[in-house]
Amino acid sequence: MKIFVTGVAGFLGSHLADVFLADGHQVVGVDNMIGGHLDNVPDKVDFHQVDCCQYDTMSRLTEGCDVVYHCAATAYEGLSMFSPHLVTRNIVDASVAVVTAAIHNRVGRIVYCSSMARYGNNKVPFLETYATKPEDPYGIGKVAVEDILKNLCSVHGVDWVIAVPHNIIGPRQKYDDPYRNVAAIMINLMLQGRQPIIYGDGRQKRCFSFIDDCVYCLKEMAFRPSVVGQVINIGPDEEFTEIIELSEIIANLVGFNLNPIHMADRPQEVKMATCSADKARRLLGYETTVPLRDGLQQMIDYIKKRGPTPFKYHLDLEIINDKTPKTWSERLL
Repeated sequence: MKIFVTGVAGFLGSHLADVFLADGHQVVGVDNMIGGHLDNVPDKVDFHQVDCCQYDTMSRLTEGCDVVYHCAATAYEGLSMFSPHLVTRNIVDASVAVVTAAIHNRVGRIVYCSSMARYGNNKVPFLETYATKPEDPYGIGKVAVEDILKNLCSVHGVDWVIAVPHNIIGPRQKYDDPYRNVAAIMINLMLQGRQPIIYGDGRQKRCFSFIDDCVYCLKEMAFRPSVVGQVINIGPDEEFTEIIELSEIIANLVGFNLNPIHMADRPQEVKMATCSADKARRLLGYETTVPLRDGLQQMIDYIKKRGPTPFKYHLDLEIINDKTPKTWSERLL
């Protein structure tokens, strides 16, 4: 098969390309490099450094493809409250361009990577049957794309699947980004001998998904008839972990004397967020094979090998006021 992967220089997209190439498929990939690295791109990928918002380019590159995976996203939930134009453009406009191009070229199936931000402050664990209640522009944009995807695919006869990954961790994750990836930020700081910054009391709770466990499920979404027209949470519902506890686990693995710096809560941050994996177990045979500590150790080993590095404030804040986290407005990381 010929598989098209957006965000192929990023964390999730590059791992997904790896598994398809290993199975003998052809992979065409694109990335605008906002959140990716060229050395993430597998050698055999037909790679194009372009922006997903460019419809004509997406139409040309998706021609002849059997399946389209839309992994690319400015996945900045917290930042979207302060850079909503940037984030929304790269969620909604980019996604509509990719989906339209795929349908124009009569691809067989579109797999869209949404976000647990779709659930907002619903009761945990989040079920796919819940009404969506996003709390920020990022989540609102993700849900809007889900609705557009369903609408267009229904009218034009294209199979669709919506994957809902959450808090994926592992090697290749961008760790010099001050706006996202809490585990990677903490590891990068501690390996530099610096204390992590925790928003609020650190009692926010999350489940963290190791990349290998997620990629298998995503790959299967290209082939299984049973997943067509389904929204499926991808990731564990075990090891529901407080952010303060996450910092303690990382400090223990690194051998770091932890004394975290606490700052004000970020606006609209959901306190309790984890997804049920029951549907993924039933439809995709999902199982957690990498415990949290093992996944974090692999991240630590990767960042050590690549080298801890200063954070790059590569995205501009569009709204700066007294609610903007000082870690961003004053570049404290």
